[in-house]
Amino acid sequence: MSNPITPITEDDIANFLVNTPDFFERHAALLSTVRFVSPHGQRAVSLQERQADMLREKIRALEHRMMDMIRNGSDNAVLSDRLHRWSQSLLNTQQPGNLPHVIVDEIQHHFMVPQVAIRVWNVDQAYEIEPFTQGVTDEVKAFAAGLRAPYCGANAEFEAVNWLTHPHEAQSVALLALRSTNTPWSTDVPIDPEAKLPDHELMGLLVLASPDPQRFQTSMGTDLLGRIGDLASAALTRLR
Repeated sequence: MSNPITPITEDDIANFLVNTPDFFERHAALLSTVRFVSPHGQRAVSLQERQADMLREKIRALEHRMMDMIRNGSDNAVLSDRLHRWSQSLLNTQQPGNLPHVIVDEIQHHFMVPQVAIRVWNVDQAYEIEPFTQGVTDEVKAFAAGLRAPYCGANAEFEAVNWLTHPHEAQSVALLALRSTNTPWSTDVPIDPEAKLPDHELMGLLVLASPDPQRFQTSMGTDLLGRIGDLASAALTRLR
């Protein structure tokens, strides 16, 4: 009894062509007879035309990627320049007691954040009566102790938001715990979400707010905010 003939599949044909690269050299006339439906209409095009279309599509995709890279590079340069100028403003502040005010005003100016507020604690006795030390509850301190990275997202009626001039307008917020350590925010070392910063390392909380619900999102990168927090913390150690 003869074995049934197994039909040839498209995969068989594809494998044959892949493994027989000289097939079309021996049958060059076939190339001119192969027709495809153009992706830009219903007309039939030759294999060469279809390949040219595919090549043009790849070139366009590469051009878009390159433009995205250029755009991202330009955006990063702008942010780097703003961070540089903001850092200069901190270094140029002669009186330590003026630093919280400078931090707030310059963030609003350079990074175009609608509302910013700051509170600092564990300061030298000479600064304990300053406005930037007032209205800090134990609950706020406990919340800041649990921030191992900047919080970005919706305003969930955070107590610290009440430090803002117009707290009811804050739809999205970024909250940055200020601390005296030099440990960077962005790290590859896994962080225990339950861990809290020691009380002696905490020195304040910085609040950034916007009426735009999308300005500060949970999915956004926080490297820049982390650097802002680190620089602000380093400057504010002069108050201790």
